[in-house]
Amino acid sequence: MASSLTCAGVVWAFLSFLCALASCVGFFMPYWLLGSQLEKSVSFGTFRRCSYPVRDESRQTTVMVEQCGRYASFQAIPSTEWRICTVVTGLGCGLLLLVALTALMGCCVSELISRTVGRVAGGIQFLGGKCCQLVLLLWRGQ
Repeated sequence: MASSLTCAGVVWAFLSFLCALASCVGFFMPYWLLGSQLEKSVSFGTFRRCSYPVRDESRQTTVMVEQCGRYASFQAIPSTEWRICTVVTGLGCGLLLLVALTALMGCCVSELISRTVGRVAGGIQFLGGKCCQLVLLLWRGQ
């Protein structure tokens, strides 16, 4: 297996893959916001939630569903900002994963990554990172 990457490129490829993997795991986990409601611990992510309140119409009360699950539809996500966060974070994770997998393939395939392709991939990776950074700024309210 010949590689078109230098030693620094191989390190970049593996670190890119680890960062993309961590970003994707963080995106899918429902532990972004932790708190309590109705004396139960609750947690939310961009499109998943654990221990969430549901209105029980038969008893006219609110009960806690003590399990993790996704929102029923994209429109069921609580707010417009939350929906934007889900889309932007998903796009950022997708871009990071695309670049990381391409870089890993460059470790195994000769002449896959040229200097120009490396620069374009770095730009895409920068854009993906900026998407994730934008979400963090939105969550902090800055």
